[in-house]
Amino acid sequence: MSAPDVAALLAELERSQPELAEEARTAVEWLTGGEPLEAVTQLDVCEFLWYTLPLKVGGDHERLARSLGRLLQLGGLERYAALCVSPTTVHILRTYAREGEDAGTSAYQQALDATGVLPPDVPELQWSMIMGPEELGAHLACSAALELAILSGESVDRTALTRRWLTEPRTELGGDSWLNRVHGERLNRWVLGRGPARRELAQPFEVRLHAPVTPQPVPALHRLLSLAASEGSLPLRLAPSPEALRLRDLAERELGAISRDGARLAITDYGRRLLKSRSAMWSAVTRLLLARGEREFEVSAREAALMLLADGTLMSPAALRERVAEVIGGEGWHPTTSVEDVAAPVADLVSQLTALGLAFSDDLAVRMDRPGQLAALAALRAHALRPRKYVSSG
Repeated sequence: MSAPDVAALLAELERSQPELAEEARTAVEWLTGGEPLEAVTQLDVCEFLWYTLPLKVGGDHERLARSLGRLLQLGGLERYAALCVSPTTVHILRTYAREGEDAGTSAYQQALDATGVLPPDVPELQWSMIMGPEELGAHLACSAALELAILSGESVDRTALTRRWLTEPRTELGGDSWLNRVHGERLNRWVLGRGPARRELAQPFEVRLHAPVTPQPVPALHRLLSLAASEGSLPLRLAPSPEALRLRDLAERELGAISRDGARLAITDYGRRLLKSRSAMWSAVTRLLLARGEREFEVSAREAALMLLADGTLMSPAALRERVAEVIGGEGWHPTTSVEDVAAPVADLVSQLTALGLAFSDDLAVRMDRPGQLAALAALRAHALRPRKYVSSG
């Protein structure tokens, strides 16, 4: 049975409680955005009452909430009406009023988590803070499914249900899955990122990055960790070559797979986990190539270098630096981007790839072999599909 028409409910409220009608009209317009009342979910109501109302709507917030509750009650939406006058809603609204936005937002987040209708992050997808239309649609669909499951009274595995709703083909999407839709949206956003030269370089990757990359062995790192595990520990002066020293440094400082034990290096628990799982080692290694936490300019330079090398193209180090500077020069980082600006991040990336056995490099040439090309694709895919988050000005 569909929910009553909003206009009819407002007319009924005008007759029965005219003093509430105007506030109810304001509140329901904010809540529904002009959509039918039957499309509203518990998540919609909670986010309106606990976030939108106190931060974006003027007036007496508690009165607006009560007025909306009366309208929803007239429409037979008793559960949602009860939320409007619940102690939780009153507490959150008063927290905003008395303690400010930060305290109110914190109370809202805690209450929203407690409802159980907020879809959790799952292995296939971390939700963005800033969602595009497809991701928002997926989030709302998963939340509605969680709400129905909770109402059934059965024990709900929120992670399993969310994964199922994201990955199963859905008739309302023409047989597509929500996960595929979200990935497509994120890849498209990534391609259309910054600057025409960068967009031209990234365009062919939109299709290439859609499918996951099969985890590959990383023999150099596997040998190092195997030796550390079998010997109990390794001498610090393991090998004289620059590649071996860089690999040891990478395993210790960047991965945390080995640690110092006096004058020797010992494998860590994390290193043992990497040793036991090809997929875990592959994920850890490819994540390093575009490591989070570095300055975004450096990440962009490394990203451009990976795209340029991902087809196994043989390039001189100088040509690689020049092309990277050209690609990211139009992204607005500096008034002009020089070869010197990108030299350090590009050199560090090539050093990582060479130490891991994913590329050949010397003073004259750089080229990725097949595992290196796949590692580049895996790193680019993870970077392109990452969730969007608010960036602190600090």
